[in-house]
Amino acid sequence: MSGGAHMAVPAAKGRPARLAVRLGPILLALLLWQWAALAAGSPFFPPPARIAARMAELWFSEPLLTERFWLDAGPSVLRALAGWLAGAAAGVAVGLVAGQWTAAAGYVDPPVNFLRSLPKPAIVPVFLLVFGSGDLMRIGLITFGCAWPVLLNTMQGVRSVDPMYRETARAFHIPTRTQLVKVVIPAALPKIIAGMRVTLSLSLILMVLSEWLLADHGLGHFLINAQRTFEILDVWAAIVLLGLIGYLLNVLFLAAERRVLRSRPA
Repeated sequence: MSGGAHMAVPAAKGRPARLAVRLGPILLALLLWQWAALAAGSPFFPPPARIAARMAELWFSEPLLTERFWLDAGPSVLRALAGWLAGAAAGVAVGLVAGQWTAAAGYVDPPVNFLRSLPKPAIVPVFLLVFGSGDLMRIGLITFGCAWPVLLNTMQGVRSVDPMYRETARAFHIPTRTQLVKVVIPAALPKIIAGMRVTLSLSLILMVLSEWLLADHGLGHFLINAQRTFEILDVWAAIVLLGLIGYLLNVLFLAAERRVLRSRPA
C-alpha cells in the first residue's frame, strides 16, 4: 500500500471526530436550552423545539422557502450586503491613500476618529432627515457603520508592509500605481479581509436597527412588530433566523477568503 493511501485512512477516520467536536457543543447547548425552558415553563423563554416549529411555519414550510421568507429576509439581506460592500469599498479606498502617504493620513485621521466614535443609533435621525425613510437611508447607515473598521484595518495593513518590499520597488523604479496593485495591496490583504469579516456581522446589526424605523417589511420590521404585539415566539424566531443568516454569510466569506489568500501573489 502506498504512503498516500496510509495517510488517507487516518484522515477519513478523523472527519467524524472533527464533526463531532464541532457539533457536540451545539447539540449539548440545545439540549440544555430545551430542558431549562421546559423546567422554567415561562412564556418568555420558549424551548428551541417550539421556536424551530414556528420558523418552519413562517419561512420554511414550503418545499424550500415560503413567500414570507423573501418578504422578510430577502430585502434585509440585500440591504446588509449592499451597505457592507459599499462600506468596504470606501474603507479600502481611503485606507490605501491614508496608509500609503503620511501627508494624507494627517488629513484623514481627525475626521475618521471623530466619525467612527459616533454611536450609530444617534445618527439614525440624521440619515432619516437627509436620505428619507427608504432603502437609501438604510444602506447609507450600514455603509457608514461598516466603513470605519475596514478603513482602519487597511491603513494598518498598508503601514505594516515590509519596508524591503517598498525599497525594492523604488530601486527598480516601479510606478506608484503598480506598487499599490502588485506590492502594497497583496501584502495588506490579510488585514483588509479581517476588517471586512468583522463588519459582516456589523452590517446585520445595523440592518436590523435601520428597519426598526418607518419600514414596512424586512426582518428588523418583523422583529420590532413582534415585540410591540408581545408575540414572544416570533421574536425568538426572528433572532434565531438572524443568527443563522449571519452564520451562513460567515461560512461563505471564509470560503472566499481562503480562495483569495491562496491566489494572491507571494
